[in-house]
Amino acid sequence: MLLFAGLGVTGGYLFMDAHAEYDRLRQVEDLNRSKLAEAQERLKSQERVLDRLRTDPAYVDRVIRKKLGYAKPDEFIFRFED
Repeated sequence: MLLFAGLGVTGGYLFMDAHAEYDRLRQVEDLNRSKLAEAQERLKSQERVLDRLRTDPAYVDRVIRKKLGYAKPDEFIFRFED
């Protein structure tokens, strides 16, 4: 009888330990799923920008002017420090 009680207690302990590990892995999975969703959203946004860079010359011109500070030959660029 004592042997069965010991096996029961040991089994209960192992079950509780396995359940705690399962909960921890579930939390890690939820965190990874949210990170994946954020990364997929960033990828979609970057794909839209890339598509516009490939197909929209006006957008390319605007991006070059804004990010690189380029100007057409008859234009002047004034830069002010904030």
